[in-house]
Amino acid sequence: MGLCTSSLSGSDRLQDKFYQTKKWKYTIKDRTKLKQVENIVKPFILDDAVYKRVCDVMLDNFNKGLGKETNAEARVKMFPTYVRSVPDGTEEGDFLALDLGGTNFRVLLISLKGQEVNMESKIFLIPQHIMLGTGIQLFDHIADCIYKFMKEQKIEKKTLPLGFTFSFPCKQLGLAKAKLTTWTKGFKCEGVEGNDIVQLLHEAIKRKGDMEVECLAVINDTVGALMSCAHSDRQCAIGLILGTGTNACYIEKLENVGLWDSDYNDPKEVIINTEWGAMGDDGGLDFLITEYDKHVDKHSINGGKQIYEKMISGMYMGEIVRLVLEKLRRNGLLFGGVGSEELSKRGRFYTKYVSEIESDVDESDFKSTKQVFEELELTNYTDEDCRIALYVCSLVSTRAAYLASAGIATLLNKMGRKDVSVAVDGSLYRFHPHFHDLMVEKIEKLVTPGIRFKLMLSHDGSGKGAALVAAVANRLRDEEAKKEKDCKPNED
Repeated sequence: MGLCTSSLSGSDRLQDKFYQTKKWKYTIKDRTKLKQVENIVKPFILDDAVYKRVCDVMLDNFNKGLGKETNAEARVKMFPTYVRSVPDGTEEGDFLALDLGGTNFRVLLISLKGQEVNMESKIFLIPQHIMLGTGIQLFDHIADCIYKFMKEQKIEKKTLPLGFTFSFPCKQLGLAKAKLTTWTKGFKCEGVEGNDIVQLLHEAIKRKGDMEVECLAVINDTVGALMSCAHSDRQCAIGLILGTGTNACYIEKLENVGLWDSDYNDPKEVIINTEWGAMGDDGGLDFLITEYDKHVDKHSINGGKQIYEKMISGMYMGEIVRLVLEKLRRNGLLFGGVGSEELSKRGRFYTKYVSEIESDVDESDFKSTKQVFEELELTNYTDEDCRIALYVCSLVSTRAAYLASAGIATLLNKMGRKDVSVAVDGSLYRFHPHFHDLMVEKIEKLVTPGIRFKLMLSHDGSGKGAALVAAVANRLRDEEAKKEKDCKPNED
């Protein structure tokens, strides 16, 4: 991949599918400048051999995380979620879902009947004084809001199972048992860290009274994405988040889960939350780390951690682009060497700018790119600068898409299923104009021949997905109870 001079139109560089897909053409007439620009961005241009090596490192990390003897020192933890099955289409009835991940939280009522899904939801605020108060205040507030919602929906007399998406760091100890390890996102409720959040919720529901609600499952957003898609597509076996952060989950055979501490009843499989963002924390990805990645890591709040995530996710992509643009400017290759105070600020080049700039397909005006430059108070720019900025954004986002593809290809190869659908959610995947196509292209090159896959956008994993986990848990519980009843000798 590289910048094309006007005389190279139709050359090998433009034959690359990456450029065919986007029909972009980069024209720099000054050959010396072209060489200097390409020299600075060269570390982002990696061949398939490098991405295959990433797959090997990833597989090694997965196996260490799954192994009983190796999990303790593994960086990629491969947590069992205790979710044992995806929906099979027989789930019916009304289910509640609770989605807590910030200053707003949602209560949802989801009615299932075969493939039909009806959803009602309401958003509630969590006031600042409750975010910083006690755990009892927080969960009493949540229970109160659940009751108000149920009353509005005229279902307060019903006994309803609930699925809980709790988007804070937790140690999962069972399908409906998870201990909060640490508060994030501005929450600091006393008496919650180290405690089981499902138990705290149940206690608050009991204190409230007048409603019968049982939390059957607590999940994270990757599991929610997988379950939401699996309801309409039985081949769905991987969930992927590509947003502010990145993570993936997949269905694993119990025999491969060394830390499995529950029953071995059918189905003999469990969804594993990989927490793959931590790959590379042990230096395993140093062979492709650039000076820009090192700079981003050094100035992050969690230096030395989440190395793989920092090369992919939306929280860091804009900053990587900014660092490259600034290096080009300092070398007199961009904006005539003149920058701006805004461009020099760490974190000021938002990842949404990458998507906006890469959406510019009309080279006659570079409308979106120029708008971004104006927001950054850059005034000394030419069309050539627009092309270079577009090129830099495309290289950084392409590397991110290809690295995520290496992870998905590793999971597909490990699972060995013939047909797999991958549920994907997150702002990066949703809003970047080419991320989907780039991933499909690279996964095809890295996956074992004969394995078919498709990437599908997941809708409302944190709401619908949570309710579906509760619905599946309810179905499995009923099936198990029926089996036990059938096995008991007839006393007559």
